[in-house]
Amino acid sequence: MEEVRRQVGPFFPIFLRISADEFMEGGNTLDDCLDYLQYIQEEADVIDVSCGLNGSIQYQIDSNHFPDGWRSYMAKAVKERYNKPCVTMGNIRDPHVAEDILARGDADLIGIGRGLIADPEWVNKVEFGDICDIRKCISCNIGCAGNRIGINRPIRCTINPAVTDGDEYRKRHISKPCNVVVIGGGTAGMEAACTSAEVGCTTFLIEKKPYLGGLAAEISKIPDKTRLSDFPQYLIHRTTRLKNLFTFTNMEADVDFIRSLKPNIIVNATGSSPLLPPIAGLHENLGKEGSKVYTILDMINHLGEYPEDMTGKKVVVIGGGAVGLDVVEYFAPRGADVSIVEMMPIIGNGIDPVSKVDINTLMNKYGVKQMPNTALKEVRPDNFLVEADGEQKELPFDYGFVCLGMKAEHPVLQNLRDAFGEEDQIEIVNIGDSVRARRIIDGTEEGRNILNILERRGYL
Repeated sequence: MEEVRRQVGPFFPIFLRISADEFMEGGNTLDDCLDYLQYIQEEADVIDVSCGLNGSIQYQIDSNHFPDGWRSYMAKAVKERYNKPCVTMGNIRDPHVAEDILARGDADLIGIGRGLIADPEWVNKVEFGDICDIRKCISCNIGCAGNRIGINRPIRCTINPAVTDGDEYRKRHISKPCNVVVIGGGTAGMEAACTSAEVGCTTFLIEKKPYLGGLAAEISKIPDKTRLSDFPQYLIHRTTRLKNLFTFTNMEADVDFIRSLKPNIIVNATGSSPLLPPIAGLHENLGKEGSKVYTILDMINHLGEYPEDMTGKKVVVIGGGAVGLDVVEYFAPRGADVSIVEMMPIIGNGIDPVSKVDINTLMNKYGVKQMPNTALKEVRPDNFLVEADGEQKELPFDYGFVCLGMKAEHPVLQNLRDAFGEEDQIEIVNIGDSVRARRIIDGTEEGRNILNILERRGYL
């Protein structure tokens, strides 16, 4: 610190970034930090109060279940001890939370990183009162930490498909009339519909459910996934702002109705459903009376029925991917005896490093039994028959969940292709999970890519 001050002189501000609590066994606590700061803080003009280490990265790059501004108590402690301006950060997505932190005096400056990747106009939208238009980061850590730290690729963003270009596309406009019909009101479909309408297309969005949002809206009902709801809510708000976008909910995509809309481009974005392979007993027992076998969607539909204290209850989850881990994350803290079974050697394969460390910490904390290299052989009303290393055994349960991923659903796609031939000169494109069940980031990017189709067909 003394050498930095010597280099920059007395009038240049120095910000000192610290990890106030390392959240690791044997690591520095907040009290330790407050002690060691006495030796280094004198030349610091502002103290930037972060936390965590690589081994506790879910605190350093916050997991999505941490509430907005949860770290501010650390900045407050540093500020009170040393009476210096402090920065706080940590899942600060809601501008009201940022304002409250400043008003309480917990910190003097608000640090936002991922939130500005998701929406570079965050500050301007707050300043001019356009808070509903903020594309709030959902802290999924897939395109940012997942790409940059996990696989050493350039930063992307699940909810912002144009990190480098921003909203430049809105300066473009169609050069001739174009009608776009989008089937499916999930995140991929809404992104396609909004983007096409924003460049001037007359756009029709058809959703068979009474509401928009798709799978993202369903998953966000899980308590630790509520932040995810910000994205479909943002997209829904975006649809309401566009006078040339007409939304039909509670409606099946009928070929005759679609033909009446005189489409030039049809976008199929009908999403996915739980993958249920032909495993012995699965279809006979799933969700049936007297059976205790469910999918994650069944769990979501009965969230209000599970007791807070599930001590002594056995929960067995088949499938160690993101879907199965969502079930584990819900039941393990309730005291249930949880086991997770995965056919592959790794549980959580392919998830981002922040989520991986977070879920592993949770499973270790609550004693979740992890069973990789284990295959499901048969589903019974109250137990799963599994096989590992050539040996079979029964896993009894009070609640059994089959979470083997999702599969593409495209019930009307072939009908559309049959109904509209080459002579109609209508382009039909399939996007999102209805191509292959993947992540929101893939569907969002494909939704924005409606621009490529418009350009190729001479509409832009």
